[in-house]
Amino acid sequence: MTQQPNTVKQLIICDCLGSQTIDTAAIEGATGLKCSRLHTALCTKEIESATKAITNGGVIIACGQEQSIFEEIAQEVNAELPLFVDLRDRAGWSDDPATNGPKMAALAAEALLPQIEPKVRDVTSDGVCLIIGAGQVALDAAAKLGEVLSVTLLLTDASDPDATDRFDVIKGRVTRASGSLGAFDLRLDAVQNLEPGGRGHPRFSAPQDGATSQCDIILDLSGDTPLFSAHEKRDGYLRADPKHAPSVADAVFEAAQMVGTFEKPLYVRLEPSLCAHSRAEQPACSNCLNACPTGAITSAGEHVAIDPMICAGCGACSALCPSGAITFDAPPVDSLFRRIQTLASTFRKAGGTQPRLLVHDDSHGIEMIQLAARFGRGLPANVIPLEVTALAGFGHAEMLAGLGAGFATVDILLSPKSDRDTLSRELALGLAISGKAIRLLDIADPDALSDTLFDGTEARAVASPILPMGSRRQVARTAAKALTDATIIPLPDTAPYGAVLVDTDACTLCLSCVSLCPSGALMDNEDKPQLRFQEDACLQCGLCSNICPENAITLKPQLNLTDGAFAQVVLHEEEPFACVECGNLFGVKSTIDKITEKLAGKHAMFANPAAARMIQMCDNCRIQAQYHSENNPFAGAERPRVRTTDDYLSKRKDH
Repeated sequence: MTQQPNTVKQLIICDCLGSQTIDTAAIEGATGLKCSRLHTALCTKEIESATKAITNGGVIIACGQEQSIFEEIAQEVNAELPLFVDLRDRAGWSDDPATNGPKMAALAAEALLPQIEPKVRDVTSDGVCLIIGAGQVALDAAAKLGEVLSVTLLLTDASDPDATDRFDVIKGRVTRASGSLGAFDLRLDAVQNLEPGGRGHPRFSAPQDGATSQCDIILDLSGDTPLFSAHEKRDGYLRADPKHAPSVADAVFEAAQMVGTFEKPLYVRLEPSLCAHSRAEQPACSNCLNACPTGAITSAGEHVAIDPMICAGCGACSALCPSGAITFDAPPVDSLFRRIQTLASTFRKAGGTQPRLLVHDDSHGIEMIQLAARFGRGLPANVIPLEVTALAGFGHAEMLAGLGAGFATVDILLSPKSDRDTLSRELALGLAISGKAIRLLDIADPDALSDTLFDGTEARAVASPILPMGSRRQVARTAAKALTDATIIPLPDTAPYGAVLVDTDACTLCLSCVSLCPSGALMDNEDKPQLRFQEDACLQCGLCSNICPENAITLKPQLNLTDGAFAQVVLHEEEPFACVECGNLFGVKSTIDKITEKLAGKHAMFANPAAARMIQMCDNCRIQAQYHSENNPFAGAERPRVRTTDDYLSKRKDH
C-alpha cells in the first residue's frame, strides 16, 4: 500500500556520490518538509540509514534509480512503502549553472500530493489460447505453450502436422474477432478439424464455414493484417513477426504469463446525459468515435458507449469531448490541474522565475530525460518535467492551465506511439486562445532534446497566475482571461466554443433546434415567439444546424470572454398572432399569415370562409369550431336513447 502523503515527515536526500548539488534550504522553505542529512551512497554504503528511515515510516526518498531496492527493504521490515521522487535525473544532473533548488522543491511538493489509485475491474484468464500461424514456427510455439496453456493451433497454410495430445490443431481463417483478454470471440470460415485416426499423417475434415470460438489469449504469428486496430493496445492479443525469432520468443513468454486474475484500470468516466452525440437520429458530435484507436467507443443512440475492457486509456476522448461527458479518470483531470498548480506555485515560492513545463509520458519521456541527464546536458534549471499516463489526454484545457498557472511555456514531448492528430488539433486550439508558446517536441535524440530546451524562449509567464479549478471548459476560460486582453477570440472550425448565427429571414421559429440542443444553449420563451441563446453553454456540436429545416443556422467558432457569454440573448423573435375567436396569443404572425395566404380559398379543405378562418384560431378554438361546424368530419351518427327501467316495464305491461 502506498503511504499517504499527509504522513510524510522527512525527505531522504542523497547526492549520488557527489554528482549533484541539493539545496536543502530551498526545499524545506518551499515545501515545509524536513530534509535528512545529505547522504552520498544511500543505496550501498549507507543502506542502514535508509533501512532505519523506512522502518520509522513517514519518509519520501529522493531517488528514482534504486526504487526497487528501497521497496524490497520496506517489505523485509514489514513497513509501508515510502514515496519516491526523482530529483537527480530531472533536476540535479544538469549543465545549467542556475540553482536547481526551486525546481527540486517543486518536484518534492508534487510528490506529496495525494496519489489517487485508478478504479479497476477484475479480468480472469483461464489460459485458453488460440495460436494463429503457419509452418514450423507456429507448431513450435504451440508445443512450448501447450505445456502451460490450453492451446488450439489455427494453421493458415497447407502444413500436415503429426498428431499430438499437447494441443489441438485446426485449419481455417478468422473472419471476425472481438473482445479482449479473457473474453475473445471469433468467427472462423473454412474450418477443418484434425482427424487423428488412420495410418500415416493425420487427415483434415472437409471445410465448413460459420464456426465460432472463444478464448482468453490470441497469439498471432501469421504475419498478416492484425485482427484489431491499434492491436498493440488490445489486452490479450499478442503479435509477432514469424520471421523474427526473438520477437516470437518474447510473445510466447508473454502469453505464458497471461493466466490468472488481472486488474484492468477503468481509464475514463462517461456521463451519458451530457453527451452531444445525437438527438432524434440526427448526427452531432463524433469526436471521440473518430479518435478512439481501439474501437472501444461506439454509438448508442443519443449518446456513445465505452467498452472498458477494450479502452487502452490513451485519453484522446477526454481531450476532445466538448461537453465533459467523457473525462479521464485514471487519475481524474482535477488531480492533473492540482499537480500543475503545485509545480508552478512551489517553484515561485522557492525563488524561481519564468518556469517552463515539459510534459512527457511514463515510458519514452522518462527514458529520454534519464539519458539526457546521464550522458548529456540534462534539463535547464527552469524546465520542470510533468509525467502523465495519457499524453493524448493533455488537451487545450491542460495546456492553458499550465500557462495560466504561471509557466512561461508548455512543451509536450511526443513518443513514437503518440496520437499526433489529437495533440496537433488541441495544440492549434491552445495557440489560438493563448497566443503563447506551446510546442509539440517530436524529438527522439536526448542530446537534441537538451539543445532544444537550452535554446530557451523569450516568452514570459503571466504576472497574476490563476488557480486552475473546475471543469476543463471553466479552466480554459479562466486561463484565457489571464493570458489575453482580447474579448472575443476567433477559433478553428473544430473548436468546442462559439456562437450560433441565425438567418432571421429564413427562420420560421419552429424551435426544433431548441428541443434538440443537448447543452441547453438554445432556448425558447413560453410567453412569445422567441429564440434565445447563451454562448457559454454552446458546444458547437452542429446539431442545431443539422436539424434546421430552413438551413437558417450557421456556427461561428469563437471564445467570448465577456460576461455577455453567460447572458441569454435573443437571436430571433416575431410578433405573436392573436386568435380571432378568443384573442389568446399563439404561433407566429408572419407564419399564420403565410399559411392563410397559401390555403384560404385555394385548398379544398379551406375553400369556404368558415374553414379558412380556423387557420387563425388557437388550438382550443379550432377544435370547438370544428366540432360545431356543418359536415363535421368528427361527428358520428345520432347516439341512441338511453334505455331506462320504465322501458323494460312497459314491455311487460304490453304482454
